Parts: sequence; C-alpha cells; structure tokens
Amino acid sequence: MKIAFHTLGCKVNQYESEALSERFREKGHEIVGENEFADVYIINTCSVTSLADRKSRQYIRRMKRVNPTSVVAVTGCYSQVSSAEVAAIDGVNIVTGTNEKSRLPEYIDEYIAGDGSQIVAVKERKDLIGYDEMGIITSMESRTRAYIKVQEGCNRFCSYCIIPYARGTVRSRAPQDVVNEARALIEKGFKELILTGINTALYGTEDGFAEKYPECAEKPGIESIISLINEIDGDFRIRLSSLEPTVINADYVKGLFKYEKLCHHLHLALQSGSSRVIELMNRNYTREEYLEIVNALKEFDANYGISTDIIAGFPNESEEDFRESINMIYEAGFCKVHAFNYSKRPGTVAADMKGHLPPDIKSRRTAALIKAGAEASQKFFIKNAGTVRRVLFEEFDVDNNEFIGYTDNYIRVYTAGGCEKAYKCNEFCNVKLLAPYKDGMRGE
Repeated sequence: MKIAFHTLGCKVNQYESEALSERFREKGHEIVGENEFADVYIINTCSVTSLADRKSRQYIRRMKRVNPTSVVAVTGCYSQVSSAEVAAIDGVNIVTGTNEKSRLPEYIDEYIAGDGSQIVAVKERKDLIGYDEMGIITSMESRTRAYIKVQEGCNRFCSYCIIPYARGTVRSRAPQDVVNEARALIEKGFKELILTGINTALYGTEDGFAEKYPECAEKPGIESIISLINEIDGDFRIRLSSLEPTVINADYVKGLFKYEKLCHHLHLALQSGSSRVIELMNRNYTREEYLEIVNALKEFDANYGISTDIIAGFPNESEEDFRESINMIYEAGFCKVHAFNYSKRPGTVAADMKGHLPPDIKSRRTAALIKAGAEASQKFFIKNAGTVRRVLFEEFDVDNNEFIGYTDNYIRVYTAGGCEKAYKCNEFCNVKLLAPYKDGMRGE
C-alpha cells in the first residue's frame, strides 16, 4: 500500500512520524508525499493551540478529497484530548491516542480486514502509563541531524497548557534503547543527535527509574542519558531540543558543561518576563532565577546560544508585565525568540481565569515581541563576529553558490562555494564568523 503522512506540531510528533514510516517500510509499504494519491493517510495532530486544532481538521478533510476511498487515520494530541470531536469528522476511519501510535499499522490492517466500522483507540489520561516504544529508527528527513525521543509526558501542569492532558504522566525511555539508537544513527553517518521529549528535563525522574536502571542512578535527570551518549566513540555532537526552567536551575546546567560533545545552545522556555505572570502560569521559577541560568551559561561561554518561547497576552497580563517580557529579551541576549498569542485551551486552569485580553492587544504584543526578538538576534550575531565556531554543513545552495550549516551555538552560517575540497555537506569545519547575513551570518 501507499502510505502518506501529514505531521503537525512539535519535534516529538515529527520523530514519531519518522518511526511509524520506518515500521510501514519494514512491512513492505511505500511512503509517499502528503499531497500524493495514497491508500492510507495518517494525520499526526497537534493541540497546543486552537489554531493547531483547526489545521488538523483542515488536513483531515483535504486528505480525504485526494482519495475518497482511502483509509484516514488520525492520531496525536488533538485526537487524545478531543477524540469524540475527531471521530465525528466525516471520512475519519481510525482514531488513536498518543500512547497508541505504535499500534497504527495493526489498527490499519484490522480496519481493512473488517466491516468498515470506525476504530477508536484512545485511553484516559490515568491509563497513559509505560513508555510506548516505537523501535530504533535510523532514517530521517535530514541526513545530518537526527532526533532521538527519550521521554514522554509531563506532570508540571502549567495553567495554560493542554499537553499534560494529551500526553499523560512522565515516562522515560530505557537508557539502553536510547544508546542503541544513538549508535545506529552515528553508524548511518549522522553528525548531530538532538535529544527530545515532551519535557526533556524530566527524563528519569519518575519513581523507581533509578532502581530499574542503575546506570542512571548517579546523575539526575537528562544528564544521565547525556553522559551515556557522550561516551560513544565518533565525531558527532549532542544537542538538547529544550530544557524547562520549571525543572532545572543554574547549578544543574553548570553540571552539564563537562560534556564536550554537548552543543553550546539551549532552548529555555521563558513564557513571560514577569514574575507575577510566571506565577499565574504555575511555572516554578521567578524572573531572577531564570536570569541566573542565563548568566551561568554566558559565564561558561559568552556566546552561548539561548533561544526561547514567550506568550503574549496571558490573562491579566498588564502593560507593565508585557514590558518586562520585552526587557528580558534584551537582558538575556537571546539568539532566537519564538513569540505566540495566548491561546485559550478548554480544560486548563487559565481558560477559566478572569481577565482574558482581546485579540488586538495580544496581536500587538506578539508583534512587538517578534520585533524585539529580531533585534536581539542581530545583536547576538554581531557579538559573534570575528569568532571561530565549529559548523556542521548541511546543504549546498547551487543558485547562490553557498554552503549552509549551523554552529554549535545555533547560528545558521553561509560560506561561499568553491572550497569543495576543504569541506562538504555532513562534515564539520571551523569557520570564522564575519557579519550578519540573511537569517544568520556569513562565514569563511
């Protein structure tokens, strides 16, 4: 059969779609593009915002129009938290929750062999237990960077966030499975391994994990798996997709500096620069504690790359609160800022709060955050000018005669072609950073 995927949302969803693709290939099926004619369409949904829900519904309907006789299977966070709503969409044949993704091949076989009755396999949150192992994967869309999912679920319950309800409690992947996948990817030639999860910093924190896996007992949290991968032979680097300041502090990040393969870049979600709003968000840190983490990173490497997320227009956010978020962008010296309008998610604490702001105020504040973030990025690039960083080249732009890659501190670098003998794609090279250019810097 021909199988097509459409994946919305986070890197975890992208990883899981890659894992499912590999499972289907192993069964002899062909993976085709999402806009192509296929026998089965799989939509891996997101539910982090109301916009994500709407996009999920649009793609479900679009897939069925491409082939009206196709099997449409919907999985992911939207189908987990709104399974009845998804099942009611015309043309949906299979609905699975977040902990049933690995069984999609079996559900599709069951549906095809059955009488055409819709299959709905969605567990309640209390039953989302045990890590849903999808097997070791070695095929990725990129040929240089590979994601490794190490963890599932979250127990932090930020007041605006639906994800703990969609993904369930914290479950960590067996360390040997992570190491085996890392080794397999390195043998395939990947040079950057990105550790990802729903809340990566919570890896190994559930009760009984250290007793079950004594190799992770001495080092807390995600450090345990970083240390194991860091010991693998080979010329590669490790990148963390993100760490949450709700879980880690300045002392914790200082403990990560000893791992020489770990990139000098961290995505550290801020969400607000106001301690008052951070508290309303039920996030366990203050503005000052966040800056302590930033300062620890910058003391280790003055050009340490720190990216972040910020929500604009959270309920009861005042103009003063908002200005604190703007000021924090400059104070922290972020290399990249992702800014979003607050999105009301039914079922969360924030949805029932008073003081929701009108859309025009949220949009204005988001635009201002994006502008400040762009200015901070430029300052970060200028600060890096004249330094030499190790770049992993990923592609060659024939039209502009440029090699393109990323530094360890997450700067997109463009170098002039004509030096093919000196380096090529999927190889490391020391590059002198010259000046801001396009969405990154020019180098030589």
